[in-house]
Amino acid sequence: MRIESSVTAISWIPSDAIEGMPKLPFELGVARYDAPPPEHLEEGDLERLRAEDRFREANRLAAWIDVEDGRIVSNGYEGTGLVGSTTFSLGVTDITIPGVAFEVLRHEPEVQENAVRFVQTVGGRAGFPAPRRVTGRPFVRIHSATAWTTLALTIRTDGSSEHELVGASTFPRHWIYDGDGNLVAKSGTIDFKAWYREAHGERTPWGDEESDAFVTAAESALEREISRELMAGKMITERRRLEPNETLVEQGAPGDELYLVLDGVLAVHIDGEEVAEIGPGAIVGERALLEGGTRTATLSARTPCRIAVIAGELIDRQELEGLAATRRA
Repeated sequence: MRIESSVTAISWIPSDAIEGMPKLPFELGVARYDAPPPEHLEEGDLERLRAEDRFREANRLAAWIDVEDGRIVSNGYEGTGLVGSTTFSLGVTDITIPGVAFEVLRHEPEVQENAVRFVQTVGGRAGFPAPRRVTGRPFVRIHSATAWTTLALTIRTDGSSEHELVGASTFPRHWIYDGDGNLVAKSGTIDFKAWYREAHGERTPWGDEESDAFVTAAESALEREISRELMAGKMITERRRLEPNETLVEQGAPGDELYLVLDGVLAVHIDGEEVAEIGPGAIVGERALLEGGTRTATLSARTPCRIAVIAGELIDRQELEGLAATRRA
């Protein structure tokens, strides 16, 4: 009997994710940020998204095991890696420069008594030159930095499977989809400056270095819908940066604002006990608006965070109640 499963990572550049001088082409409209990937992947979507210049790289790890009388008799990798292109708008015409795909790295399958673990790395360089100073020799690079993801997939003889994001570049954002194509997790932090300076040469999986990834659960579909409307309508006028352990709101304090987590991970404490972690894309603070204007939890930064402040009146009560319901679910 053959048992198959898969996991997919899509790496894309969210709005406001680039800092410093490299941000200038995006501000001028020459380059553009990526629209968020879909919440669900169907057959053929990765090829379509690449053709539409919707992501920087995609890692689809698919694998199988053959089981006879409860024993694993063979196994193998499938899947693929895709690197996107970059389109520049130069007045009367657009120029699209393809990315540079690196060799797909696959570990020898780890065969256990009742399971096999597969590990695959996919990545490459974005399709545009980026002259910059870098950490370590050669001190200056002309080509762009390297983006990648390393996925692991474990398939068991009982038909179950599990996946994980083992490592990833610190930029751009990485979204993770399960074997059914559902968005289930995402990288919790991005660090453009570190990536821009350090992700080159030996400082990648094609050299001798991997970067751990901080992974959080995906936010609700309602949160994604609201955040897209807010960002598209340019209704967010204030942004805040938090350092690790810095507090966003205190339990018991008054408050009439909502917050959209643009990047980073917030820890949620109620009565001094940590009850959850919240990552990029989440909208928080709704219960104060529904329950008398008092914060019901303390939110503090687990990692460096970028937070968008949302005026409470921009979201109607029905949507606020929907957000609160996702927290109770």
